[in-house]
Amino acid sequence: MGSLGRCLARSLLRGQPGLSCPPGPRCYGSAPPELQEQTLVLVKPDAVQRRLVGSVIQRFERRGFKLVAMKLLQADQGLLDKHYQHLRQKPFYPVLLQYMSSGPVVAMVWEGYNVVRSTRAMVGDTDSAKASAGTIRGDFSMHVSRNVVHASDSVETAQREIGFWFQRNELVAWQSGDRDFTYGP
Repeated sequence: MGSLGRCLARSLLRGQPGLSCPPGPRCYGSAPPELQEQTLVLVKPDAVQRRLVGSVIQRFERRGFKLVAMKLLQADQGLLDKHYQHLRQKPFYPVLLQYMSSGPVVAMVWEGYNVVRSTRAMVGDTDSAKASAGTIRGDFSMHVSRNVVHASDSVETAQREIGFWFQRNELVAWQSGDRDFTYGP
């Protein structure tokens, strides 16, 4: 990796307590916390039925994020109640639960630099009529009630939601072979 990559790595580490990248060809040690940020993405029943799972995954892989957990499941009432507890008082809540339990969902955990914020941008507006072309919802969603994916809206929410959908031992810690090409050494 050239000097530009080393400068980028140092700039990513700058300002992180306890982390530094000394001058030289490589920066050893664990990845800075922002490189290990995780988010939950759910491919909703409408997208599974329309066979869009691969298209959704492809966008995250092309962006350079690392998949650390994935499963296909039929979400039960208890899981959906926990996940959507903040929406219980909304008039659409019963319809939302019915929809989310109407077919299988694909739950995924993605990891990478600013993955929560980047994922929200990639996913687009909840309302498909307002979602920009090029976003997942802008390209694939037909209606606000069938908006293809769910994505965590903050790091804190992501941590909580990941805990609803996955056990700790289901998250796979692995070293991506393209990490240096994506983030620098």
